[in-house]
Amino acid sequence: MSDADAQDFPTQRSRMVAEVDATYDQTRRETGLAAMSPAVRKAMGKVERHRLVPREQQSAAYQNRPLPIGNGQTISQPYIVALSADLLAPRPEHIVLEVGTGSGYQAAVLAEIVKQVYSIELIESLGRSAAERLAAMGYRNVEVKIGDGYAGWPEKAPYDGIVVTAAAPHVPPALVAQLKAGARMVIPVGGDGFIQYLKLVTKRADGGYDEREVIPVRFVPLVPGK
Repeated sequence: MSDADAQDFPTQRSRMVAEVDATYDQTRRETGLAAMSPAVRKAMGKVERHRLVPREQQSAAYQNRPLPIGNGQTISQPYIVALSADLLAPRPEHIVLEVGTGSGYQAAVLAEIVKQVYSIELIESLGRSAAERLAAMGYRNVEVKIGDGYAGWPEKAPYDGIVVTAAAPHVPPALVAQLKAGARMVIPVGGDGFIQYLKLVTKRADGGYDEREVIPVRFVPLVPGK
């Protein structure tokens, strides 16, 4: 790849979107989704992922794979970001909670679709830098908080959807409690070193929830706050 082509981010982003759609097609039996929804495809085609990765990773920003962002954390694979958004069934009036801000990429994709995104990050340096980047990119409908993801953000609840970007050993009850009845949560579940599954959790009117394993995944662990 030439230096000029390496910096042609719009073209690379278009290729990434096509690769993500191809991955949807390959996993349609497990996910029930053959392609991205129009809203998620538009968001994936717009969000500038290269602005949300370290400078040394920019040439790889539009590859359909996770990338390191420091502090032992990663920016998720674009396919997983798109799938997580689609599984939430987001709408323009929705208010969504994200647990695990990381680079800010998932928050940016959701912010293109929903009314408001609240995002929690345990690692202060990551949360602060993500908030600065998102603000510089014009995302006024994302608010980032440094805190314990297991506890959620009860002051802003209830939510129309919750997406968790790190693996928990179980579905956190506090997060279920902060969902509206009928709302969805997408969360990787499984211990570090064990098989993890991306799960779709739907809250019932009685306060309980139903869950479905979607696909096997590999995420960094969701660490409790101190």
